[in-house]
Amino acid sequence: MAERLIYLPLGGAGEIGMNAYVYGYGESGKERLIVVDLGVTFGDMDTAPGIDLIMADVAWLEENRHRIEAIFITHAHEDHVGALGLLWGKVQKPIHCRRFTGAIARLKMEEMGQPIDQIHIHAPRPEVITAGPFQVQFVPVSHSIPESSALVIDTPAGRIVHTGDFKLDGTPVVGERFDPILWREISREGDGVKVLTCDSTNIFSTHPGRSEAVLANPILDWVMAQPQLVVATTFASNVARLMTLAEAAIASGRKICLLGRAMRRMVTVAIETGILDRFPPVVSPEEAAEMPRDKVMLIVTGSQGERRAASAQLSRGRYLGIQLKEGDSFLFSSRTIPGNERGVIRIQNQLSELGVDLYDADDGLYHVSGHANRPDIEAVHDLIKPQMVIPMHGEHMHLREHMKLAESRGIASMVVTNGMMVDLAGKAPRVVDQIDTGRLYLDGTVLIGAMDGVVRDRIRMALNGKVMVSVIVDEDDSPLPDAWVELSGLPETGRAGVPLAGNIESELAEFLERADDRTVMDDDRLEEAIRKITRQVSMEEIGKKPEVQVIISRLAAE
Repeated sequence: MAERLIYLPLGGAGEIGMNAYVYGYGESGKERLIVVDLGVTFGDMDTAPGIDLIMADVAWLEENRHRIEAIFITHAHEDHVGALGLLWGKVQKPIHCRRFTGAIARLKMEEMGQPIDQIHIHAPRPEVITAGPFQVQFVPVSHSIPESSALVIDTPAGRIVHTGDFKLDGTPVVGERFDPILWREISREGDGVKVLTCDSTNIFSTHPGRSEAVLANPILDWVMAQPQLVVATTFASNVARLMTLAEAAIASGRKICLLGRAMRRMVTVAIETGILDRFPPVVSPEEAAEMPRDKVMLIVTGSQGERRAASAQLSRGRYLGIQLKEGDSFLFSSRTIPGNERGVIRIQNQLSELGVDLYDADDGLYHVSGHANRPDIEAVHDLIKPQMVIPMHGEHMHLREHMKLAESRGIASMVVTNGMMVDLAGKAPRVVDQIDTGRLYLDGTVLIGAMDGVVRDRIRMALNGKVMVSVIVDEDDSPLPDAWVELSGLPETGRAGVPLAGNIESELAEFLERADDRTVMDDDRLEEAIRKITRQVSMEEIGKKPEVQVIISRLAAE
């Protein structure tokens, strides 16, 4: 039987976030596998109320754990490494990454009580990691976090280049630049590149990407022009941006205060791993609160509207002794990720109510993307000259547009979304299987499945309210007519002008007095009848059919 070279995205293909990709080589159904990235995305109150993190369901990996050789992490963004500690126990294979990524991975594993000795740190190309039939190299690329890497994956069926997240930046401020000479070398070795699995995030941005270095002067000019307290928020992982902001603060005669655990942790990890050889001195929140307002700059977490982050705390009033006032200035030095707009706008409005002047990244002065734009993606196609292109890291419209771009340039391509298994061994990708994929939710400290019903019930209660009904059946198997009703999330009074709970109790009392023995003796039948009456009354009185919980207590004869 001919060997297959398979590609299977479990997350991150058809969406932005929770990246998890699988490559395999071998006989059909017996392929040896490697996993690339285990990331998360974040819940929102509309679709996943109360959920902290969402990640790919790795049930297929768990079933095929005996075939997995290793896990490779391309970089330390949450959507690529955030699920590592939560999901490693289901896979239990060695983790390979570079130094900075490894430091973040170690924290993820420690938080979940997983063994950190499973993390193996590697130098970039030319070091080669052997994992079964795969020969893997980490190749530096520029991105919005240090030590981002593409993967060169050599297999008996040909070479795969998995770009990870990347941009073309020759002056990234912190971290490694994109080296076209290195990539041309990679494209010319052996038989060239068979497959380019490529970042598609900015495929619709038609202008060439800009370097991180172009922000230094605009940000410095902005800081120096502000008359009072200056606050800036960005992704804590964007160490280059943190340095640009910090250097602007120092140049303008301001002290720096870092607010937010993630912000402080990223700076610490960057220094410990040698990414930064220095960071300007910082002051504590208590010190910052006592200093003249024109002598302080706060660099804070919460650029995406996170409710518990420092930006949100400041927008609600006082945080760690610091209070924003009219005439202060607040810069959002990041792009809002689709889906986070509502949270960001809420914080911005709250800041505006405090009299704070707002500045954002919309005009391009204070932010550059960490992803390659369309002309840069075209340049990579030309540089690598792959036999086929598999678009990844994007919503469906991004993947489809990237596929159309590749095909217009004579390159075989296909839109491959989560759960599609394709064989890359031939001259063009070929679908060979469809895997059931889903999502896992971190609900507090517990992982639950998307289909478990927990979130669905939570949404139903949020939309429709809840009624709890308690009924007692005595020793003679006769229901007491006094049902007890409690409302949650519903109006107390309906159209009739009487308490809704009392109205439901009256209707239930009439039903219980005339209920036949067959219904009373069967908990399921009795519960269903009570639920139906409760919903009918609620619909008539308030126009809603609430979720109904029925408690039947049966008294035992002595």
